Amino acid sequence: MSMASIIVAIIAFVLGALLALLTIPVLVWLERRTAGLVQDRLGPNRTNIFGFRLGGVIQSFADVVKLLIKEEYYPSHIKMGKWLFMLAPIITFSAALLAFMVIPFADTLVIDGEALRMQPIPVEFGVFWYLAIGAVGVIGVIFGGWLSHNKYSLLGAMRAASMVVSYELPLGLAIISFIITYNSVDFNAMVEFQSDTFFIFLPAWGILIQPLASVILIVALFAETNRNPFTVAEGESEIVAGFMTEYSAMKFAMYFMGEYVAMNTASAVIITMVFGGYQLPYVSTQMLLENFNYFAYTLMIVVPVFVWWMIRFMRRNNRVRPSVSTDSGRAYETKVISIFLVAMAVIVDVILLYLALSPNALATQIAVTLLQIMVFVIKLMAFNMFFILIRWTLPRFRYDQVQTLGWYYLLPLSLFNLFITAIVVVGVNS
Repeated sequence: MSMASIIVAIIAFVLGALLALLTIPVLVWLERRTAGLVQDRLGPNRTNIFGFRLGGVIQSFADVVKLLIKEEYYPSHIKMGKWLFMLAPIITFSAALLAFMVIPFADTLVIDGEALRMQPIPVEFGVFWYLAIGAVGVIGVIFGGWLSHNKYSLLGAMRAASMVVSYELPLGLAIISFIITYNSVDFNAMVEFQSDTFFIFLPAWGILIQPLASVILIVALFAETNRNPFTVAEGESEIVAGFMTEYSAMKFAMYFMGEYVAMNTASAVIITMVFGGYQLPYVSTQMLLENFNYFAYTLMIVVPVFVWWMIRFMRRNNRVRPSVSTDSGRAYETKVISIFLVAMAVIVDVILLYLALSPNALATQIAVTLLQIMVFVIKLMAFNMFFILIRWTLPRFRYDQVQTLGWYYLLPLSLFNLFITAIVVVGVNS
């Protein structure tokens, strides 16, 4: 193993861990701010560190600290299997985290003839890994509900387990349709397939060449992640917090964080299989490498414009009402962040100008990889935002409605789609 492969493997693993873990407080903050927007209120915007609020995201980090130092409480009626009671949330969290680790963030780097995959766990059977590891998470939910010795917890766990069984079948059949279409179980190969076009001008994204499978995949993943409108495993008016009722402090936080990591993983799978992954539409990696100068000049215009928009947005929104006597440091925060953003834009533009005027094969490859990672992160956060918007705009389905949708509609449709896909693929290849 060369030094380059070791460095790339470490960078890919660290990047994967950061994308999975650091997005948790950001997603919690986005959820609260979106809920505030939908309910015509501000949401968290007070907690700060030396006057820096970062739009309210500091509140999420404060909540993590609170849960870390909170007293661990164990209900007295839990006599047996206490170690498994504590292990259950760790199983759910770890399964969601490991499932995320096979998603490629960028195309394969080629250094000195050696192909280096930009995946935290560089395997060519990523789809099978995701299906196998992702399904383990519900075991933690079942253990948590069973060992709580609480009827609400047990009912919530049984609902979660039955929902996973109901939606694993259409999910698996939809994914088989994608596998037949892309002729691969490698997430990276699926993204490469989608960088092409079909019908002359349409991007070969999964949403266009497999629209029914895409819809089934998205709906099934909403159910698998226990997000609205499929939150039947918990319900304040029926079963309190469901399988989490007896959990507190860090044990509760593990379930809580596991839900957001699972949502992040589902978003990554959807954009990788359906929305082109790390690729821009109509732009393959080879095209980026051969025409990097044009993309560099374009970015040199886009980055300053984006920074200008960000500064204008902050000046307009990061302030208090006119009737309040002090702004509590908001003007100072805006000024410091604006200087930081301008400095970053200048540095990025200088680097891009240098790469455009002094082409270097390795530097260009690294720049293209960074650009693809940026595209991946933007798509990932956009789809996470879609998950959040759905939660705060749609009501929760009843349990019988969830089961009816899975067994009576999604399963027959996924079988029908698989049949049509097989006929079309065999017909085209014969």
